[in-house]
Amino acid sequence: METNQPILTHCSEGIFQIIINRPERKNALNEEMYRLMHAGMQEADRSNDVRVVLLRGNGGVFTSGNDLKDFAAISRSESTLNEYAALKLMRALLTFRKPLVAAVNGVAVGFGATLLLHCDLVIAERTAKFQLPFVRLGLVPEFCSSALLPALAGRARASRRLLLGESFPTDEAFEMGLVSVMCDDGASETIALEECSKLAALPPETLQTIKAMINTPDKQEQLLKVMDAEMERFNRCLTSPEHREALAAFFEKRAPRF
Repeated sequence: METNQPILTHCSEGIFQIIINRPERKNALNEEMYRLMHAGMQEADRSNDVRVVLLRGNGGVFTSGNDLKDFAAISRSESTLNEYAALKLMRALLTFRKPLVAAVNGVAVGFGATLLLHCDLVIAERTAKFQLPFVRLGLVPEFCSSALLPALAGRARASRRLLLGESFPTDEAFEMGLVSVMCDDGASETIALEECSKLAALPPETLQTIKAMINTPDKQEQLLKVMDAEMERFNRCLTSPEHREALAAFFEKRAPRF
């Protein structure tokens, strides 16, 4: 396994790890990384040796979310959201047949928090921070979070987090149902691997059947429609004056003027 790549993959004893490895940028995700993560998910789906997938980050952080330089390129009309590799990745996560586990430390921001809604188990350290900051960027929620978060946490809690875009701690994420297990700092990877080992030892066809019963085809179809509707609005926002001002303020290190 090469250690200088932004996404690392490793398979052992039925556990396929996808590791975000850009610690110098707090594991901010760019197009190359989304493509590599999607390729890893496809490999894990095809391989009979893979029983469970673990998502985690290197360098003391899960991920700070999307690299805003990608959004800036779309805002300048240099690319389109339809070309966005994250779309393929999220569709793969939504329909993935095998158990999917995440180990969260440091921060899980934006896409990093959204993808947790599609995981089966989320292990998070007590000092981790979560954030869905879309409104602060002049954007709308993505990848079914506008439907899944209210269903999971209730309308009041979901509205507060989506409308204000503030960060919140692990204990609140646990109460909301976003986190399955809270653990001490430094223990998320170890505990997540223990949970993955338990899953890898169970009958794989039965596990996939149970997951399919939870995530029925009807639910998947409905969520794909939600995702498409969100992305249509998200795409419009990417070229809006509010989003351009939010990006300018971020890169100029000043408060935005909306």
